[in-house]
Amino acid sequence: MKKYAVVFEKAANNWAAYVPDLPGCVTTGRTIEETRRLIAEAVEFHIEGMRLRGEAVPEPTAVAEAVEIRAA
Repeated sequence: MKKYAVVFEKAANNWAAYVPDLPGCVTTGRTIEETRRLIAEAVEFHIEGMRLRGEAVPEPTAVAEAVEIRAA
C-alpha cells in the first residue's frame, strides 16, 4: 500500500484537494470529510487510468506538514 501526500485548501464555499505526486488528480467537496472521501476515490481512479494507458505510476515523494509559527 502506498500513501500519497494530499493538500487540502479551504475556499469560500467548499474545499479542494490535490495530490502533488499525481498531476491532474484533484477534487472539490462541500466539506473536508466529503473532500477526503472524494480525493481517495480520485487517486484510485487516476492510478487505474495511468496503468490502463501503460504509464508508470510515480512513487510517492511529496511530504506535507503543518508548521507552527508565532504571530508577528
